[in-house]
Amino acid sequence: MKNSTARRAARKPSPAGAGGPLDRFFRIGERGSTPAREVRGGLATFFTMAYILVLNPIILGGAEDKFGEQLDATQLATATALVAAVMTVIMGVGGNLPLALAAGLGINAVVAFQVAPQMSWDDAMGLVVLEGLLITVLVMTGLREAIMYAIPQTLKQAISVGIGLFIAFIGFVDAGFVTRIPDAASTTVPVQLGTGTLTGWPMFVFCLGVLLTLVLLARQVKGAILISIVLMTVVSVVINEVADVKSWGLTSPALPDNAVASPDFGLLGHFDLLGAFGEVGVLTVVLLLFTLILSDFFDTMGTIVGVTAEAGLLDERGKVPGLGRVLLIDGAAAVAGGASSSSSATTYIESAAGVGEGARTGLASLVTGGLFGLALFFTPVLTLVPLQAASPALIAVGFLMMTQVKHIDWDRYELAVPAFLTIVVMPFTYSITNGIGAGFIAYVVIKASLGKAREVHWLLWGTAALFAVYFAIDPLEQVLGVK
Repeated sequence: MKNSTARRAARKPSPAGAGGPLDRFFRIGERGSTPAREVRGGLATFFTMAYILVLNPIILGGAEDKFGEQLDATQLATATALVAAVMTVIMGVGGNLPLALAAGLGINAVVAFQVAPQMSWDDAMGLVVLEGLLITVLVMTGLREAIMYAIPQTLKQAISVGIGLFIAFIGFVDAGFVTRIPDAASTTVPVQLGTGTLTGWPMFVFCLGVLLTLVLLARQVKGAILISIVLMTVVSVVINEVADVKSWGLTSPALPDNAVASPDFGLLGHFDLLGAFGEVGVLTVVLLLFTLILSDFFDTMGTIVGVTAEAGLLDERGKVPGLGRVLLIDGAAAVAGGASSSSSATTYIESAAGVGEGARTGLASLVTGGLFGLALFFTPVLTLVPLQAASPALIAVGFLMMTQVKHIDWDRYELAVPAFLTIVVMPFTYSITNGIGAGFIAYVVIKASLGKAREVHWLLWGTAALFAVYFAIDPLEQVLGVK
């Protein structure tokens, strides 16, 4: 498997007009792809992130607002699928990049466990809409794009590598290969292998899936990731039918009684844009918005840079094609998520699974979005894939993204140290935003200590200062008396 630089160098643009209107619109041949690769990529991306249809209702539906009210899980599943479908299709057509969007993990937890307990659900979702509108303003003023262009190339490479490790870690955790130790206080080791050992049929499926995926990649088999997902899903269904499997986790390969489920759009439009100000006051609202915006802003930035870099789509200056449109769509997705009560929608790092399958254009996003649209009616079938069958794709993608580490100049400590912190903090804190923040702060501080402060773009200084506030948000809230 060639690395992204080699792939970019090897691509030969198709002659003008070749391939028909679909090829010309999405520039499929120009980017060295084919419609078949785009379809495979779209399928792979969907199956690696379909878990959100189950997980988002669990996170949001399991929380209560200030008045003890809970959101309906069925309505949440519908809203989650609807926003993912619409915004991913819009990204495909408007952004022409293989990026999929859905309710953001991490952000939905903040909404469920930090925002909602202080106000009503309508007020909480109004804050999410407001956050999306503010991000959209940042895009329209050019500030968000300017910050991305101000990032040194080394940090962009480190972000991609860090995301590679992070996404592999997500795969291990989702499959249950890595778990928290139940009584962590009794040991200095925070995580363990399985339940101490690898046991059970689900773990067998995962391990076999990892080996199958990596073997197929090593043999350069077309559709390696998707082939593995499909085959291991079939194996999972067979095992579930003939063996006594107690639990597969969030999604089970049990054949459903009914393939069709009616969508319930009852949560759409249930938000109050300014209600939070009356509930908790201006200062608390500002701090909550700051947390939401910073997390959404830099999670998206890291994902877009990492995925497009792996796809070999960055130009010689490290710029993302059509970045302004992509960021505008992402901001609109945050608004849509709040307006549907499914929490802020954002670009998903699992899009890298599609890139691993060869996706290079927005056609892959149309496939992914179309499947989310089908999920509105066929959720029982499309959530049949267990995490143990889908997670091997994340391990493989993690490997592919990790290969970019060789482009970092490890002999220049002023670049290598921030890059190192960016890479390790992401998986160790389970957050793309935290990794970017650690790298930014280290970069500006080290540059200043070497007398090279003028080499740092002013936007990086400002962003690093915001991250310092972000990391110190808890003591600041205590000092300001809002906690």
